[in-house]
Amino acid sequence: MAIVVNMPRLSDTMEEGTVACWLKKVGDRVEEGDILAEIETDKATMEFESFNEGVLLHIGVQEGETTKVDELLAIIGEEGEDISELLEEGAKVKPELDEKEVVESTNENKDDTEAEKRVSSDTPEGVVMVTMPRLSDTMEEGTVASWLKNVGDFVQEGEILAEIDTDKATMEFESFNEGTLLHIGLAVGESAKVDELLAIIGPEGTDVSNLVQNFSINAQEQTNVAEEKFAETPQVVTTNETQNQAETPKIETEIQSTIITNNSRIYISPLAKKIAEEKGIDLNQLQGTGENGRIIKRDVEKFTPSNIRTSPPVEKFVASGQEDANEIMHSQMRKVIAKRLGESKFSAPHYYLSVEFDMENSIAFRNQFNSIPNTKISFNDIVVKACALALGKHPQVNSQWFEDRMKLNNHVHIGVAVAVEDGLVVPVVKFANEQTLPQIGATVKDLAGRARNKKLTPQEMEGSTFTISNLGMFGIESFTSIINQPNSAILSVGTIIQKPVVKEGHIVVGNTMKLTLACDHRTVDGATGAAFLETLKGYIENPVTMLL
Repeated sequence: MAIVVNMPRLSDTMEEGTVACWLKKVGDRVEEGDILAEIETDKATMEFESFNEGVLLHIGVQEGETTKVDELLAIIGEEGEDISELLEEGAKVKPELDEKEVVESTNENKDDTEAEKRVSSDTPEGVVMVTMPRLSDTMEEGTVASWLKNVGDFVQEGEILAEIDTDKATMEFESFNEGTLLHIGLAVGESAKVDELLAIIGPEGTDVSNLVQNFSINAQEQTNVAEEKFAETPQVVTTNETQNQAETPKIETEIQSTIITNNSRIYISPLAKKIAEEKGIDLNQLQGTGENGRIIKRDVEKFTPSNIRTSPPVEKFVASGQEDANEIMHSQMRKVIAKRLGESKFSAPHYYLSVEFDMENSIAFRNQFNSIPNTKISFNDIVVKACALALGKHPQVNSQWFEDRMKLNNHVHIGVAVAVEDGLVVPVVKFANEQTLPQIGATVKDLAGRARNKKLTPQEMEGSTFTISNLGMFGIESFTSIINQPNSAILSVGTIIQKPVVKEGHIVVGNTMKLTLACDHRTVDGATGAAFLETLKGYIENPVTMLL
C-alpha cells in the first residue's frame, strides 16, 4: 500500500518547510533510513530521512517550494501502484498504517478519542499544556537539566522556562505562552519523550489536578493499549520452541505471553520480554504487577536489584575473587554518535594517507606570534588555518557525496572535534579561510568551552565541509578517525615529538608531527588526497606563507 509522507516538523518552532533539494527522484527505490530530501526550516537546512521503503511514486513539493508542516511532501509505494485516489484526497491524507497498527486501529482510535475528549473537555479557559519540545532533528526524548521558573511564578512569552538536555546539547527552552506556572511535570534530572507533559501554564489559582490526571491517563492508555487487548489469547513459549516461534507472525504488541523456565511459569507480555532481553535482565528476577501477576513493560523499566525474587539457597564454591560491573545507560548523545559513526564507517569506503611534517618553523612562528601582547595561538589554530587555505585549492577534498551528484563547496567550514563528558561533538568554525589566526583561536576556544558545558546550539554544529580531530594534547602520536558525514575527509592530528632527524646529511634533534587524512574514496582519489597534503605541508612547515 502506498504511504503518504508529509512535511516533517524538524524544529520546535517550525511551521513550514522549504525543499532545498531532493536526493531521490520519482521512480527511485527508497530504503528505510535513506536521505529523501534536504529541508530548510526556520533554523537550518536539515536532512530528512525516510522511515519507509518502496519506490518514490510522487513528489508533492518541488525544490525551492514551501509547504506547511504535515502537508503532502511525497508518496512512497510499490512500483506501478495507482495513487490517483491519494492525490485527489489532498495533502493531509493520513500515512498508511503499519501491519501491526492495522490490527489495533479500530479500538485504539476509539480509546484515543475518548481520552482526548476527557482532557479537552476538562481544560479550563486560558490553560496551556506545555509538552516536551523537539529541540533537535534527532531528538526522541529530553531530560530537564534545570528549571528557571518555579510553580507559582509568572511566565512571560519569550522567557526561558527550563534547560533541556537533548541528544546533542543542553538547550534553553523558552515559553511561547504567558501566565502562571501551575504545574511542573518533570523534576530536574527526569526524562520524557517528545510531546509528553512538561508543564502547565494558565491563570493564577487555576486547579489543574484533574487535567494532570487525565493527561496521564491518556498517555498511559496509549502506552498500554496493546497490553489490555487480547489478554484472553495467551501465547505459550518454551525454551525449546525456537522453530515454532520463527513460524509465528511477529506482532509487536504487549499481548499475554507465558514462558516456561526451570519448570515454573512466568507470565509476561512480549514487549516486556523484549525489553528485558535487551537490558540483560533475568526474567526470574522480575515481579509482575499486571493482571494475575503478569509482568508488563513498566515492571521491566522500574526493575532494580532490590526487586529480585527470593530463591532457595544454592551451595556454591567459595572463590578468592568476585566479579563486578557497573552498567551505564546510553545517553541520547551516545546513541546518536554510535548511529552516525556506524553509518559513516559502513557506507563510505575509507582509506588513509599518513604524513610526518617538520614542525621547527611552526614552533618558532608560534613563539614569535605569541610574543605580541594579548595574543595567543595554538598549534591547533595553525592546523585549522592551514587546512582552510589548502581546501580552497583542493575543492575535491572540501566536497560532499550524494547518491546522484557530488557537491564541491566553495566556502570552507571546518568542524573541530571536541571531547565532552558524554562523547564527542563537532562545533563548526564558519568561513575559516577568511579568519585570522587570532580569530580562529578565539572562535575555537569559545566553541570548545560551550561544547563542554552543553551550551552549543544545533546551528553551531551543522554545515561543516571538513573536520579536524586533534589528540596531540593527550600525547597520541598518530591515529585514524571516522569521517564526519557528509564530509569527504577528516584529518587526525598527533602530538609534536622531539627525535633525531637527518638534515643536510647530519643527524640533529628535530620536532615532527604525524597527521593522517581519512578520505571517502567515492569523492577523493589517492592522488587528490596526496596533493592536498602536499599543499598543507607547505603551509605548516612554512607558516609565514599563510600571512601573505
